[in-house]
Amino acid sequence: MSDPAVVLDDLREESEALDVLVGEVSAERWSAPTPAVGWTVAHQIAHLAWTDRAALLAVTDSDGFAAEVAKALAAPERFVDDGAEEAAKLPPTELLAHWREGRELLQEALRAVPAGGRFPWYGPPMSAPAMATARLMETWAHGQDVADALGVVRTPTDRLRHVAWIGHRARGYAYLVRGLPVPVEPVRVELVSPRGESWVFGPEDAAQTVTGPALDFCLLVTQRVHRDDTSLVAVGADAEQWLGIAQAFAGPAGPGRPAEGARPADESRRAQEAPAQGAP
Repeated sequence: MSDPAVVLDDLREESEALDVLVGEVSAERWSAPTPAVGWTVAHQIAHLAWTDRAALLAVTDSDGFAAEVAKALAAPERFVDDGAEEAAKLPPTELLAHWREGRELLQEALRAVPAGGRFPWYGPPMSAPAMATARLMETWAHGQDVADALGVVRTPTDRLRHVAWIGHRARGYAYLVRGLPVPVEPVRVELVSPRGESWVFGPEDAAQTVTGPALDFCLLVTQRVHRDDTSLVAVGADAEQWLGIAQAFAGPAGPGRPAEGARPADESRRAQEAPAQGAP
């Protein structure tokens, strides 16, 4: 995992990039549907704001967070959607201000966590670097949903390294959440970064490998693209199986995205590595 300050700086930059994207669109476009069924652009930002506030509570008020966990356990199928639904009703300017305030408060709180310190979360306790990495991954992934909804092609950055790292680290979780046995044999992941550099995760002597563009890997582990619509190459049965169920985010097993050929023409995947375009 990267230095905490580096991850937090990258999280801020990722959030600011999404902020620019949504800050330039009209109020009407906030109600545009995104690839996540039932969620608009407003829901995506509301979800990020809700999760930032939950993380802030976990860092600063363990008793208060325990009460929120109890609410989640009482409605495990609804608590995430309910959190997004409530804030999504706010006018766009208020929702944007709410998100900005919460994410900055979380930045301050995470920077104040002592080295080695941990705090509660919905799963195992988290460290500040781990939480920052998870927040960056989710911000980037939901930002992809927003970009798709607005017809914007984003330029990938080296911040994807954090997403790739957590995607590789969460390999075992993808099996556990589906009730499948976790393979013993390791998989080495060799990716080409947006700048053409090599990013490698996993032991050098691993017999099974996954290779390809870092962008494709990150889209896949966040379930923003179907396996068949990537350029990733898997060597080994376990490696291939993993790519079919990869999941970097916590929670129940995600349904993933349909293959491009199974979507309506107007929902086909855009060329991800084209230069960024302005929001309509």
